[in-house]
Formats: sequence, C-alpha cells, structure tokens
Amino acid sequence: MKIVVLAGGLSPERNVSLSSGALIGQALRELGHQAALVDLFFGLDGTDRPGEELYEAPIPEELKKISPLAPDLREIRALRSDGGRSAIGPGVLELCQGADLVYLALHGACGEDGRIQATLDLLGVPYTGSGCLGSAIAMDKDLTKRLVSHLVTTPRWETVTVSRANKEELLARTPLPVVVKPLDSGSSIGVYIAHTAQELEEALEASIARGGRTVLEEYVQGREIQVGILEDRALPSIEIIPQTGFYDYANKYQPGAAREICPAPIPREWEERLGRDALAVFRAIGLSVYARADFIVKEDGTPCFLEINTLPGMTPTSLVPQEAAAVGIDYPHLCQTILEASLRAREEGR
Repeated sequence: MKIVVLAGGLSPERNVSLSSGALIGQALRELGHQAALVDLFFGLDGTDRPGEELYEAPIPEELKKISPLAPDLREIRALRSDGGRSAIGPGVLELCQGADLVYLALHGACGEDGRIQATLDLLGVPYTGSGCLGSAIAMDKDLTKRLVSHLVTTPRWETVTVSRANKEELLARTPLPVVVKPLDSGSSIGVYIAHTAQELEEALEASIARGGRTVLEEYVQGREIQVGILEDRALPSIEIIPQTGFYDYANKYQPGAAREICPAPIPREWEERLGRDALAVFRAIGLSVYARADFIVKEDGTPCFLEINTLPGMTPTSLVPQEAAAVGIDYPHLCQTILEASLRAREEGR
C-alpha cells in the first residue's frame, strides 16, 4: 500500500510524534509498503521537490530519539516560511489524497482531538485509529470523565478556567494534595502534583500561562498501571515505576528513567477488572482500533481511571508496543494490525 505517515505538527508532543512516525514509517517499509513520513506542520515547505519523493527519502535516524525537553512552539512556528498561519503545511492534504491510507502518528491537540480525522473524512481518505467524534471526546478529560464516571471509578475532579481573578480563591478552597493538569494535553506535559500551597500556586500560574483550562483532580495514592486495547480486547497491563518523581514527560521518554513491568505483577482478579474497565471506557466514548487507558490502582485493588489516549505513543519506550509484545505481537506486526483494523473501521463507519 501507499501510506502517508503523518507526524510532527504544532503540539507540545511534536518530538514524541516525530519519533513515533519515524519508527512506524520504517516498520511499514520493512513490511513492503511504500511509506512517506510527512510533517503535518511543515509539509513541503522549503522544498521545490515533488512530494512523491518522500516515499523514497531516507527516514532520519535522529528523529527516533526524543529530547528530554518539550519543543518551543513559537520557535517551531517561526521556522515555516509563511509564519505558520495554518496548522497544516503546504502540500500535506494533496499528499494524503494521493495515498491509500494515512497512518496517524500524531500526538496531542493537533492530532488526537478529532480535527485531522474530520478533515480526512471529508476528503474521503482512510486513516488509522479512532474516528473524529470519539477522538474529540477522549481528548477532553472533563467530558470523558462525565461520560464514564457511572461505569468506572475515577478520582474526584473539577474543571476550571484559572485566571488572575480566581487564583486566590482556588488556592483557598482546593484540597491538597491535588493533581493539576491541562484539559486537553498529553504526555504529562503541564501536569503538576501539588502537595503544598506553594506548589499549587506554581501549578496554577503555569495553568494561566497555558490558557487557563484546567482539571483539578483528587490525588490518589497507588500503583500506576496502564492497559492497551487492540481490536476491542485488552492487552496485558503494564506497571510504571519512575526512578524519581512521577511519570512525567522526561520519565516517559528517556530510556531507564522508569521501570516498566509487563505483564504487571498483580493478582489475576485485578488484571481482569482493569481490562474490563479499560474496555468499558473505550466502548462508552465510541473509540475503535486501539487506545491506552491509564489507571492508579489503590492498595485494595480498586482501579481509578485517569484518562484514555486514542493515539498512544509508538516510540522505543512506549507502552502499547511493549504490551503487544507480551502476547507475541512484534512491532511491525502491531503496525500492520492497526492498519488493517483501521481500514475495517473506516469501511464500517467507525
């Protein structure tokens, strides 16, 4: 097949996406597909070569490694010749229209919030992963919790717009400890665990700088366990144990920064409940093909659902590839499985 691997984009998770895209593109080529790695934001900017050449272009090795720091998006935007007025670079949609399938390696607001899925739907181009509506819902942590809180246990939460006008009031009434996270971001970018009033104030200030829309979530003590879903079945769970701190951006993507144990060393009944809860969320918000649900499991085995990711990472340290490997699905086979399941989902209108 002729496949555009769409990665990059203008998101704080840009570097993670490029790494996922590079590895996916390489795997697809090994499987015999024609694969072109295309940056959603830059497209064909800065080149007068035909886009078709991307199908033969080498995939840069440096893209497979992830910087420990999230990119400065203002600097990225300034690099495009037109100043980056559009989130979609020149030639991108034309390349997508000329492909048999678009493999979405995007992460964050520019790729997981349903907008690129809706665009491709309107163009009549099949793509990988969930459809536009399920993607949009899953990206909104508040809306997701509202839809599934009667099905699974989830920590208490409040969604607020933090501003100079209400910061002091939020400081006074928010119980500690508390998790402060953006409404619609991923890779733990902008996430703070505040144990003191000073830490909460710093987290709220960071929220204001990011636009204000914030989830204040009850801090739950427990084990961090995540469950991948592939073709409507739960994969073996994986436990995350950071060497220091919590499972933030640096700990997610730097080799050795966290221990990742798959299958998670938990009782069978815990594993079964985690799988049921992950599937309940997946189905309730109308997802398809694959996803990854994140939980904190309390000492008594109660899984507390945090969020679900519709385009989970496919980097060297990402979790879904590790979970798939635990049931005998290697990385190229995983990419092919996602491809085939996505074509079926698009044909069935899912």
